[in-house]
Amino acid sequence: MDVYIPSAKESCRFYEQARFPALSLKPKIEASWSKCNVLSEFQSDYKDMDNKFKTLHQQMSNELAKILYCVEDLGLLCAYEAAKICHEKFSKIQGECEVYRKCYLQCVTVIEEVIQIIEESLHLAADKMTLDVEFDCSKAVDMGYISPKLLELINLLQTFGESSQLSCLIFVERIITAKVIERFVKAVPQISHFTVSYVTGSNTSADALTRKRQIEILESFQSGKVNLLFTTDVLEEGIHVPNCSCVIRFDLPKTVCSYIQSRGRSRRANSQFVLMLERGSLKQRNQLFDIIRSERSMTHAADNKDHESNLRAFSVRKTEAYYVDSTGASVTLDSSVSLINQYCEKLPRDKYSNAKSNFEFLPVEEGYECKLILPPNAAFQILVGPSGKDVRLAKSLVCLEACKKLHQMGALNDHLVPFIEDPSEADPIIKSKESSSGAGTTKRKELHGTASIQALCGSWGDKVDGAKFYAYKFDFKCNIAHELYSGFVLLMESKLDEDVGNLELDLYLISKTVKASVISCGQVDLDSEEVMKAKCFHELLFNGLFGRLVFKSKSVKGKWEFLLQNDTNSLWSPQNLYLLLPLEKSNDICLQIHWPAISSCASAIDFLRRKFSLAVGDSDDNSKIISPPCNTSSLDIECESTNKMLHFANCAVDVSNVKDMVALAIHTGKMYCIIEIVADLSAESPFDGNNGKSEAVTFSQYFTKRYGITLRHPEQPLLRLKQGHNAHNLFLNLHDEADGGDKSSQIGPVIPKAPVHVHMPPELLFILDVKRDVLKSMYLLPSLMYRIESLMLSSQLRAEINGHANNFKIPSSLILEALTTLRCCEKFSMERLELLGDSVLKYAVSCHLFLKYPKNHEGQLSAKRQWAVRNSTLYKRGIDHKLQGYIRDSAFEPRRWIAPGQHSIHTVSCDCGLETLEVPLDEKFHTEDPKIVVGKLCNRGHRWMCSKTIADCVEGLIGAYHVGGGLIASLHVMKWLGIDSELEPSMVDQAITSASLHTYMPKVNEIASLEEKIGYEFCVKGLLVEASTHLSESEHGTGCCYERLEFLGDSVLDLLITWHLYQNHTEIDQGELTDLRSASVNNENFAQVAVRRNLHQHLMHSSGLLQGQISEYAKVISESEDNTISLPGIKAPKALGDLVESIAGAVLIDTKLNLELVWKVFNPLLSPIVTPDKLELPPFRELNQLCDSLGYFVKVKESREKKGSMENVVLSVQLPNALLVQEGKGPNKKNAKGEAAFHLLKKLEKRGISYSKGKGVIDLSIPSCQTEEQPPKPVAHKKPKLDKTNLTANASTCDQKDTSTSSGASDFSGSIPVISSISTKKGGPRMQLYELCKKKQWPLPAFDSTEYKDRTQFGSCEGLEGSKGQNCFVSKITLCIPNDGNIECQGDVRSDKKSSFDSAAVKVLNELQRLGKLKIDDVSQ
Repeated sequence: MDVYIPSAKESCRFYEQARFPALSLKPKIEASWSKCNVLSEFQSDYKDMDNKFKTLHQQMSNELAKILYCVEDLGLLCAYEAAKICHEKFSKIQGECEVYRKCYLQCVTVIEEVIQIIEESLHLAADKMTLDVEFDCSKAVDMGYISPKLLELINLLQTFGESSQLSCLIFVERIITAKVIERFVKAVPQISHFTVSYVTGSNTSADALTRKRQIEILESFQSGKVNLLFTTDVLEEGIHVPNCSCVIRFDLPKTVCSYIQSRGRSRRANSQFVLMLERGSLKQRNQLFDIIRSERSMTHAADNKDHESNLRAFSVRKTEAYYVDSTGASVTLDSSVSLINQYCEKLPRDKYSNAKSNFEFLPVEEGYECKLILPPNAAFQILVGPSGKDVRLAKSLVCLEACKKLHQMGALNDHLVPFIEDPSEADPIIKSKESSSGAGTTKRKELHGTASIQALCGSWGDKVDGAKFYAYKFDFKCNIAHELYSGFVLLMESKLDEDVGNLELDLYLISKTVKASVISCGQVDLDSEEVMKAKCFHELLFNGLFGRLVFKSKSVKGKWEFLLQNDTNSLWSPQNLYLLLPLEKSNDICLQIHWPAISSCASAIDFLRRKFSLAVGDSDDNSKIISPPCNTSSLDIECESTNKMLHFANCAVDVSNVKDMVALAIHTGKMYCIIEIVADLSAESPFDGNNGKSEAVTFSQYFTKRYGITLRHPEQPLLRLKQGHNAHNLFLNLHDEADGGDKSSQIGPVIPKAPVHVHMPPELLFILDVKRDVLKSMYLLPSLMYRIESLMLSSQLRAEINGHANNFKIPSSLILEALTTLRCCEKFSMERLELLGDSVLKYAVSCHLFLKYPKNHEGQLSAKRQWAVRNSTLYKRGIDHKLQGYIRDSAFEPRRWIAPGQHSIHTVSCDCGLETLEVPLDEKFHTEDPKIVVGKLCNRGHRWMCSKTIADCVEGLIGAYHVGGGLIASLHVMKWLGIDSELEPSMVDQAITSASLHTYMPKVNEIASLEEKIGYEFCVKGLLVEASTHLSESEHGTGCCYERLEFLGDSVLDLLITWHLYQNHTEIDQGELTDLRSASVNNENFAQVAVRRNLHQHLMHSSGLLQGQISEYAKVISESEDNTISLPGIKAPKALGDLVESIAGAVLIDTKLNLELVWKVFNPLLSPIVTPDKLELPPFRELNQLCDSLGYFVKVKESREKKGSMENVVLSVQLPNALLVQEGKGPNKKNAKGEAAFHLLKKLEKRGISYSKGKGVIDLSIPSCQTEEQPPKPVAHKKPKLDKTNLTANASTCDQKDTSTSSGASDFSGSIPVISSISTKKGGPRMQLYELCKKKQWPLPAFDSTEYKDRTQFGSCEGLEGSKGQNCFVSKITLCIPNDGNIECQGDVRSDKKSSFDSAAVKVLNELQRLGKLKIDDVSQ
């Protein structure tokens, strides 16, 4: 056996009996402890406090016993270390109330006295307790500093030689022994070359190590980093250390098993097993001999075991049990008590209550009956079981009956396990966890289609005998009186809802606003000829303005084609079929369609068809169109050649009538508006469109060479024409935004931006009987129709939600708001409605669960509610009803808007591989790729959407219905979505009946007093009794607690306060509204309400700790000058906030769910409710917003000494000329950050940097780049709203961890940053510079751009190649390096501002490389 498993060589080391001369220490220490009698001095009327004092008394006695043990067994030095360990432990304990703190303080005082007693015996001061090289161990034994036993251990360790060859386990009996010897051995010079540590079990003992720390130490020991490992019996088995060379039993093993297992830890060949024995001790000798004899006896018995003789007969005793047939689970008399205890442990409870079952025994004839009393929040409270012959059996019998009842009531599941069942398992729409992973989150993006608008569909396109339309008149009125716009009429086959067909909205143009109004005008009949002409109007004008009428042929090289040359049916889709026609007089009540203008468009199409049918393609690269002879145009009207007439392609017009007419260029198909006649220019004048690229030619020569057109009237004066432009998004008020934004400086020869005008001979133009005001109105149509189409979609969803019953008149504009995300850049979005809908949903679900499950405790109700309102559940509800198709998730793109009869030239190809408009619900259309662009539509209407957006839309719809139709309407939409939220009156009556059974007669006067303070008299007093009863209450035997009502009241107050804020602060955005709600709906605020209204005096409880904390908190609040401000350093007891919430729940039930009456009661109680001007953000968030606005970074370093200790956080902010560092401590990271941020804000305020409400951020500090002689002006910075979904990197500075933070300088890394190469992507250099500043904690750089209107002065600049237009930009950048000055660079010229920023960023990065502050691996750029 020894060949395979080496056995250790056993030996004994003997030490002398202790000759400790200072035995008088023990009575001194005991006398010091007797002066402080915690049990007699601190007495309370509350059981929990008495138990706490008893526990503390016992804990203190145990600690003193450990010190005395060290005095006797290890010596004074180790006893001194034990006392210091005890002092550290008690000093870190934070008392939860004043009485506890006093008690702990007395214990600390006793320990300090003990330390002083030991120091006096050592004849040394505490700061001189060190061991030098000349420390004489033998002399120390004589003086009592160390015991002979410890001396023998030191001598033994000195015999082991070098540390590299030693791996030794030293077993001790007590944890304190391991800790103090480990400290002592580290200080002994003679064995200082050994690495020492200790390990203990991870039990509930305060001295035990955490599991993580245990693993770290064991790994170090196994790897040889630790030579000496002191341990208790925790390592007697389980650990495998092949190289363990020695095991020392400092304390003898107590059992044979311990002896054998500890000896077995020596695994290496020639290892040692050393037992330390006191010389002459018969007790230890007998103990060791007994162990050896027992081992030999066990070995002998195992070798000679007779298996048959050891078999014993046994019989199965039938016992009572309860079985569950479906699962086979069972509970017996023996296991019933433990199951009840397990059930009670799972019940919700706080630190003030004790969720344990109580038993009362009643003598009866047959023996005893047991009465089981469960906690107030259990499914039932009292049960009397059958009688048993003794107390133990009676207890088991009642517990078995209780288990049966709990299972029947659903408190135990079919496996007889008390846990909350996942509600999702019973939901039919949730099939697998795999498909729901990431659902409802921002991270997951999904491909979805868009819902088709049914109202836009039509069938009149194929009718040959005309059609009947519903007519909707468009009127446009500009805020500038002389600006006129033609009226239009919308003709469609479907009738629009009243609020869609009658509306007003503002359209924003440059420096002016046009108010558009839509009015329903009944029905209009058009015959087949009128329909044909109307379609021609659409085809010509919408393609001429927003598309392309003439284009190069794809089949024949060099040939030009006319879009409308052949059949145009392909341009008309039944899914988008309506007409937009101009009116003659927009102010008339009756509709007068401008048929002359429409007819002229039909004539123009005929003219161009004939013209292009005669055109032939030239073979050269100029792609010429050969004009037919002058006499081939049948539409030319021969007129007398006078100076008052101009010859156009289709007619001659008097010069006085030419201005503001609309003309169509017959060679390009472009639309123009005639500005004026240029009398001093003709076709023989030099052509002005060459831009110096070729030799000078005349207009006549240009058109001949470029288009092959020979002008018939070259002597005619030219016309100055205004060229058409793309449609714009007129919902954006760019003029107002420009007033508040920063403008680029104008440097150099800058000329005002002029309209795009061209000169053209009249005979190349086809005159349309269309005025300029019609054209102006047509540029308004894309935005107006987009809004109408959006409202149609909202109305369509409303009809689907309402079904056949149209009881809820929810405005379509409100539903549109619920369907619109921030990404749409509208004046409205779903954000505010989403916040309101969240509160409405929470209330409805909470109320439904409260009434439906009267036996469920608060924990079960919270779990059910959490599942019902979580984003993943709401997402699935929305997907199930195809809400994703209705959501608007991108800004309006006017260029991609298509009118009927228009051919789109701005397309986005679909690359998802789907031929259908609808996207199936498949995982292959889900992704978490951050590069995916959200919201961009392809030609088939597919777009990527964040999964969370669908959940937000569900909440937005609920909020919209609540605003438009109240709670009943919101309950209707929740029912449509499949959310269980029915509020049956019968269930309310049952809740009232149940509450009426609560005992309240002994508290009549107190109930009346509480009602007077609340301002409401209860019909059912039992509700108020329940609302004011804490879980710890046991004296009055009410059998209830406020937890269920608090669960309900939390949602009630959340809804009422959110609704109040929503109605009273209509101008603030969702972010600030959320902050207001958070500041109003929180435990701290409700606790202050309870104290200010003296409601805390009526809280019924049986906890001394709770009473102490309430008294302290009430005292602080009463002494505060402003009770509405959250007080630092004092945390409100949660029970006070719960009291207010539970009273709100009680009032709601008592009023039979009358929310208006509840608000009437609570509005004065909660007043004053915080307003935006008095809103105070949490310090850490305010610090981040402040620094983010100024371009500074906040670094966070977190640390904690050990488990259970205080959190330590260090915050630092690097200013241009100083590094501010602040440390904060607290029981958790949030509190520690808040404390540090609070003081850091004060430091910034002293430097003139602060946040002023209503004025933004005021920075009065002097950056390093400025001098005190030139103080900067205060600059107000606006906090922009960011949509982070499509950002390639997160620029948020909130809560950034950096463990390398130092208070010495801003350069925390100490090394030069390295980047592989400078990015060439747009925005890449800026992002690299941002990351560098973030890492080095430099302030963000400042950009200053200059716009030039004429780029010719830059010549053929490389940065302008391939770009269009005349504008260009040059940017300067200033980077402040703290304590090292500023770097200023100027970038190259670029065609847009952001590219110029990138160019400047590249210059700075290269300059940092030159200065040695950055290393770029690839500098070839």
